[in-house]
Formats: sequence, C-alpha cells, structure tokens
Amino acid sequence: MPDHISDTPVPAAAQRAATVLTDADAYTASLIDLVTASPSSYHAAATLTARLEAVGFTEVSETVPWGQDLPRRGYVLRDGAVAAWMLPDAPSPTTAFRVVGSHTDSPALKLKPSAALTREGYQLINAEVYGGPLLNSFLDRDLGLAGRLVTRDGAVHLVRTGPVARVAQLAPHLDRSVNENLHLDRQAHLTPLWSLSARATGADDAATRGQADAVEQYLCEIAGIERAELASHDVVTYPTEAPGRIGRHGEMLASSRLDNLSSVQASIVALEALAADVGLGEGGAGRWEAATARDAVVLIANDHEEVGSATRSGAAGPFLETVLRRLARRMGLEDDAFEAAMARSVCVSADAGHGVHPCYPDRHDPAVRPVLGGGPVLKINANQRYASDAVGAALWARACRAAGVPHQDFVSSNAVPCGSTIGPITATRLGMTTVDVGQPLLSMHSQRELCAIADGPWLAQALAAFWAGL
Repeated sequence: MPDHISDTPVPAAAQRAATVLTDADAYTASLIDLVTASPSSYHAAATLTARLEAVGFTEVSETVPWGQDLPRRGYVLRDGAVAAWMLPDAPSPTTAFRVVGSHTDSPALKLKPSAALTREGYQLINAEVYGGPLLNSFLDRDLGLAGRLVTRDGAVHLVRTGPVARVAQLAPHLDRSVNENLHLDRQAHLTPLWSLSARATGADDAATRGQADAVEQYLCEIAGIERAELASHDVVTYPTEAPGRIGRHGEMLASSRLDNLSSVQASIVALEALAADVGLGEGGAGRWEAATARDAVVLIANDHEEVGSATRSGAAGPFLETVLRRLARRMGLEDDAFEAAMARSVCVSADAGHGVHPCYPDRHDPAVRPVLGGGPVLKINANQRYASDAVGAALWARACRAAGVPHQDFVSSNAVPCGSTIGPITATRLGMTTVDVGQPLLSMHSQRELCAIADGPWLAQALAAFWAGL
C-alpha cells in the first residue's frame, strides 16, 4: 500500500509534538488555541484537519472509491466530524483497529430559521436549546454566533462573530424570589438580545428595522455572501470570554467547551506525537512506530453527542463503521475477516468526567472520589451508561502504567443517575471492546467549565500509549 508521506518526521513538527505531549504549559496553551479556534463543531473539525495536515495526513473524499493509492496517513471530514487513520506497512490476518473516540459539540443555543424576534424596542435572537446545558450559565455572558452557512449551490461557509448578544437576567428588584427559586423558561427567557431600535442606534439596517432575517443578513455579510444565496444555516451561540488559567499556582483552566474539546485535544496531541514517532521517556522513540506496524490507529471525533448521537456524523450513525470497513478492504480484510478484526479491536471513548465537587460531596459516591489533578478517570456504570468492563479497565490501566501517569475511577452515587457517552453506542454498533475514560471537570455543561492543568497531558500520554500498544 503506497504511502505518500515521508517516513522521516519533519523536525519542527516532531519537536512541537514532543513539547505539547509532555509539557503542561505548552499543552494548555495548545488547548486554549483549540478552544478559541473552535466555537462550533464545524470549526473544531476544521481545526483538527489543519493540525492533521501539519503532521502529514492527507484528506480523502468519501464520495469516490478508495483504491490502492489510499494514503497510509489520511483523514475524512464529514460535517462537524473527523475520522483519521494511520495504517500499518504490512497488514496481516491479525491486524486490528485501535480507536480513540471523542466528540466536537457542546451545549449551546442553536439559531432557528428567521432567527430575529422584535419586542419592546429590542431585537432578540430566537434560539433553541441544544443539548443539556446548565441554563443559568447562559445568563449575562457576552455571546458570539458561530457555525456554517450553506448556499444554494451547496457550498459551505464557516462563520463566526465577536460578542454580539447577551441573555440579560432580570434584576432582583423585579423578582424578589430569584435567589431562592430561579426558573428559566427556555423560550421566553433564553432569547439573547442583540440589537436596539433605530432610535437608540441611529442606524438603518435589517436589525433596527425589525426584519425577521436580520441575523441571517448579518451573518451573510460577515461571510461575504449574498443573502439571496443563503439556503440554510447551522449556527450556535458561544461565550466569547477567553479561556484562562486560575488558582493560586495557575493550576486550573476555566473555559467553555471543555466537554468535550478537552478530549479532542488529548486525542489529536497523542496522534501528532505518534505520527512524529515521539516517545515517552528514554527509549520511547521508535517503539511507537514499531507498534503501529501491527495495528491500524484510528481517531474519530463525532458530532451531536450532546443530543443523542443519532445523526450521520454522530456515533449512532454509520460514519465510523463505514470508514473502518473501507480501511479493512484496503488492508485485505474482506468479508468475515472484517468481523474478526472487530472482535480483536478496541475503542477508548474519551469524554469529560466528573470530579468530586467540594461543595456538594453528597452527590457523589461515598468511596470513589476522583479529584481534579488526580489523573484521567475510568468511567464505570453497572447499567452500561458507560461501556467500561473489567477487560477494558485492565487495558486502560496498562496504558496508564506504560505512560507513567496516574489514573482514577469514577462511579455515580446510586441516588444520582449518570449521563452517557459515545462508548456504549460504539460498542453496540461495532461489537469491539470499549472503555470510557476522560478528564475530570467541575461545572460540566456550564458555559464556563473547570479542569486541572495536569490532567490534560496525562490523558494524552495514556492515549498515545494505548495507540502504540505499550
């Protein structure tokens, strides 16, 4: 199978990969760059593809047959999702897939068609709640708009604004019970304000005139397209406040979209290091390349996890399975050999986890108490809301031990049901051993989440060790 990529890593790329993988400050700066560049899942996917190309991956189209000239290092972009792979030089009948999965989307407010509403001298943005956010975390934040515009010819245009909107909270003078009983009606109270009347602004545009498509007109103007050419859009709000390090020693990161860009970052950093053959510690370099000569390494970053994954780019859709089947055929694994490969394969589902909350300790299991800064968590649930079992747990422990990183367990209190991930969905679709892990957070699903600086590089190092089969 031809490989259009040189076997010798670009020195600059190799050095950067080594630094980001092992240096917490460099890793955090890279994560901040990823979050800043990725206000929507579509932007996240575009950012991932740029990073993949920088370390020698080639884009492949889904719409044409994959022939024998398929690059050994390639990727596919599907909407807000990305799949990338590194194939072995000489696949054998025992070749398996080593998959790391994450997701690119986060809770937000998603714009409805003809998104502008005019009330009481203001123009608001009519939006629908996407996913399961902490609703109060939208209040009094400066919001931007980001996503994709699709024109009548089918072309996709990514667009983002700066801070243009705000969900303004009602003052306590007008609601004396607000500090005891805050109730937010999703339709009435979560419509961001974005323009004042013509009298207040002195302007004459679609927003101040109260036109229903004023938001669309503004987005088209930014994207440089004619309003008449816009067919539809997938646009969400995002908090524009930059990520920032906090804590006495700068040991924590406060940011939006850590669920789940923290896992996307760990995945791509691990793959960048693997592609550059950067090892962990003395004697590490070279071992990774030898390991990937046996199995196929696959990164999958799905979209729509926050709304159930049942889309063409979500984990419940066919994206990963289709890519794996096409790769298997190029490696000579035809017919029943694909099913056999699935039985040998493993998926690490990487999604943010919960750290124990110091102000609400009763909401956590009384004995299993993962903390921020204690290492990535293995997520376990008896009712299979997570896919981890004893076999997967042993595999994850080996990867963490090989990487030399600490790790923790997470289980829910019996009185507090847990969420779920792409892990059980992937295991159900493909039948491969799947284990759920992630970086512990506080304030998950807030517009401003919190993690420990140390946990990110540790997660990336463990993922790299898993991919390398160490």
